[in-house]
Amino acid sequence: MNENHREETLLTPGEVAARFRVDPKTVTRWANAGKLTAVRTLGGHRRYRRSEVDELLVANGLGAGMTTDAVR
Repeated sequence: MNENHREETLLTPGEVAARFRVDPKTVTRWANAGKLTAVRTLGGHRRYRRSEVDELLVANGLGAGMTTDAVR
C-alpha cells in the first residue's frame, strides 16, 4: 500500500484519556489548548491521531511511570 494513502489510526477521547489516566474532558481541554490536534468526524465528534498521542506520551515520559502533571 502506498504510504501517502495509508489511513491514520484515530482514537476517541475516552481511549486517549485511558492512556493518560485522565478524564475524557481533560483530553478535550488539551485539544482546545493546542496540546493535541483533534480531527472532527462527519457527526462532529473529536478523534485524535494515535501517532500524535503516542508522541505526547513519550515526550512527557508517561511510559516510564511519571504522573500526568507534566502534560497539564
